[in-house]
Amino acid sequence: MRHLALSLLLAAAAGPAAAEQDLLLGADMSSPAMTEAEMSRADIAAMIKAADGKPVDLHDKALSGLDLSGMNLRGANLRTARLNKANLRGADLSGANLEQAWFLKADLSGAKLADAKMFGITARDADFRGADLSRSVPIGDFKGANMSGATLVDLKGGADIKNQSMGLMRAVFTSVNLAGANLRGANLGRSRLEYANLKDADLTDVVLMGSDLSGANLTGATIAGADFKNVDVGGARLIDLKGQREARDWAERVNADRAVTQASN
Repeated sequence: MRHLALSLLLAAAAGPAAAEQDLLLGADMSSPAMTEAEMSRADIAAMIKAADGKPVDLHDKALSGLDLSGMNLRGANLRTARLNKANLRGADLSGANLEQAWFLKADLSGAKLADAKMFGITARDADFRGADLSRSVPIGDFKGANMSGATLVDLKGGADIKNQSMGLMRAVFTSVNLAGANLRGANLGRSRLEYANLKDADLTDVVLMGSDLSGANLTGATIAGADFKNVDVGGARLIDLKGQREARDWAERVNADRAVTQASN
């Protein structure tokens, strides 16, 4: 299980054909390792108490389905842990290590995830409504997640083109609901945002260079200072945008002629 999330994410980043494959292909999602918990909420609460303010170590633990709502997991080591369908509503995961962890359909609404490390995370269909992901590093799979009203200020989700020996690692926000989200200053360069809902989102000074926004809905979004160089906007709804004159490299968009710029009657 330790390297499964990372290897699947790499397969998806290998190229257009591989990107269409299911990232979860090959994982036995019905196995106890992915669906059950080896610890209880009480067990984890006891660990937190014994740690006396220090981060707890829960790496590689099976914690799926647990109610961990409101718990203080600040700085916790949850690397490669499985928290599928877990309830983390309002939990404090600030600065936590969530690399290669599994959060399929987990509830993280209102959770604190500022500065969290998410390299290789798999969080498809997870609920991040109203969560704070400021300065986090979400280089992973969030396809279908709900991040409406979330705070993603200074998010670090852009691909690192200086270190691509492992393939193109980037944020996968395909079909993610980011309506009303605050992404000011976020780096989403070369990320995947196809069919994402960015209605009324704040994209001020966001780095989008080389990203895929095809089919995305940006109706009413604020884009002042956002970088649109080589951004694919084919089929995207670019309606009632705020700060368009201040957007950078607006003329460098890809498939601009295929974007929707007027609301249909």
